[in-house]
Amino acid sequence: MAIDKSVDAEPYHEGMEDIGTDTLDCVLEKASKLDPYSFSDRDVRRALSSETVDDAGFAALLSPAAEKYMEKMAERARDERLRHFGNSVCLFTPLYISNYCTNGCVYCGFNSKNHINRAKLDLGQVEAELKAIADTGLEEILMLTGESRTHSDIDYICESVSLASKYFTNVGIEVYPMNSDEYRRVQEAGADYVTVFQETYNPERYAELHPYGNKRIFSYRFDAQERALMGGMRGVAFGALLGLDDFRKDALRCGLHASELQRRYPHAEISLSLPRLRPFKHHEDEQIPVGERELLQVSLAYRIFMPYAGQTISTRERPRFRDGIIGLSATKMSAGVSVGIGEHSGKSKGDGQFVISDPRNLEEIVGSIRNAGLQPVMNDYVRT
Repeated sequence: MAIDKSVDAEPYHEGMEDIGTDTLDCVLEKASKLDPYSFSDRDVRRALSSETVDDAGFAALLSPAAEKYMEKMAERARDERLRHFGNSVCLFTPLYISNYCTNGCVYCGFNSKNHINRAKLDLGQVEAELKAIADTGLEEILMLTGESRTHSDIDYICESVSLASKYFTNVGIEVYPMNSDEYRRVQEAGADYVTVFQETYNPERYAELHPYGNKRIFSYRFDAQERALMGGMRGVAFGALLGLDDFRKDALRCGLHASELQRRYPHAEISLSLPRLRPFKHHEDEQIPVGERELLQVSLAYRIFMPYAGQTISTRERPRFRDGIIGLSATKMSAGVSVGIGEHSGKSKGDGQFVISDPRNLEEIVGSIRNAGLQPVMNDYVRT
């Protein structure tokens, strides 16, 4: 029977799992009572002086009133980062194995109607890419596809993950949302964690930006991390694509989502990512609606609100910004990045999802981390 939820633009598609959780209702209700534009200087100072920051304090740190307290926020974030993560900075690289997609996200280079060079690596080509990356010294990889179950079915993803586990000690996936039994299959194939970006947490705006495809179902995507944990994944990562809607409200809901799942699944390794809109093929001249200062404020607020959560800064940002933020709030960064299909082994087959701003190789990134007095870490997890 089709499931129809009030936040969704259309009923669940055939085969989509409803886990019956109330996490979404809980997060949206909390967020509805916390308008980031309603907080004062006094609220910000109270949050910064508190030993632990509650939901209201988090909203205050995301508010316009907090902009004049950025130095204080940076000091607090740096202290929290040092307390929970020391000087370590984890390194990884993404590997795109397919760019076929059936969704119509109006802001994305993989949009099924965007005229780009489409490609999918066969398993031999996937292994060649994995070997080329492993030879650089990296020990963690994030495997990505466009969101097409036809071109990248579960068997293909499991086989690719199994290959990755031969070369890497930490394997993540960023693919289409799955049911819990499918996540279990991928976990048993060797995956450690799942990344899913909700894009925007505003259901109305979400419906406008996703006119067709499975991604149109807001609540099914929202529950992906919970289904992944039910399927046995060790960790889950969250992100709002900042710039699609009001970035303060999206960051607030994203943080509340991560915090709520941490409360319900205390064993889970939770992390937050900081993607913001970037130009992509045929849309290279579009304006970036969220600036670096705003992105930094979100990062600092995340760190102070969830001091124990990992935080990733991607190559969407330029080198100087990335080098600065890893000393304050971010704990993980990508290196030696290529977003095209097949580029790591020198045989480019398909176009990338977006334009990167930090093309440095692993050696250059490691040098920058050490110059900042921090310690590059290739892997922080030992499989037993």
